[in-house]
Amino acid sequence: MKLLYHALSSSSRRVTIVASILGVPLELAPVDLRDKAARAALERKNPNSKIPVLEDGDFVLWESNAIMQYLCERSPGQTLYPTELRARMDVQRWLSWSAAHWSTAIGGLGWENAWKKLAIGGEPDPEQVKRHEALLSQFAVVLDGHLASRTWMVGNDLTIADIAIATPLMMTRLARLPIRPYGNVQAWFARVQELPAWKATEPPPLG
Repeated sequence: MKLLYHALSSSSRRVTIVASILGVPLELAPVDLRDKAARAALERKNPNSKIPVLEDGDFVLWESNAIMQYLCERSPGQTLYPTELRARMDVQRWLSWSAAHWSTAIGGLGWENAWKKLAIGGEPDPEQVKRHEALLSQFAVVLDGHLASRTWMVGNDLTIADIAIATPLMMTRLARLPIRPYGNVQAWFARVQELPAWKATEPPPLG
């Protein structure tokens, strides 16, 4: 299987972490999103012009949450994506929450505080920063409360819900994410960062 990805993409890292945990070999194909030819080739695989994209023979799959689930379904005996109905739906709940709320807020701060200057030489828009900080705080309260009495997001074991929610936090320093007040989130994220698969997929320093 081939993965079109970028090492600094948190969505890409979700997939490489899952593959590492499951022992699924992937051919990693870096995509330079600044290159017009590379972008055009990517759009032939994913019309949204986003990474990651998984190629498994003639099957092409995009959206990182779907790719994580696909890799799990191909791996008998895995525990990252529970088979019991209620546990699986709980994972699905948090995958949806992450995509709709958490990643959106973090992505907005990532753009304003990190990528905007690199991409177009622009400075952060204070109003946009304030708006996304408010959103992040709103959802960090939810996450912090959920983690108050548990080690992992769902049940007693690591799942793809943890991986989906944790990977955007790799931007904490660069995006200046205001998560320090949330002690339960910080403790949980520290546990995720101790995973061998997290360390094995650490991207190179920016620049």
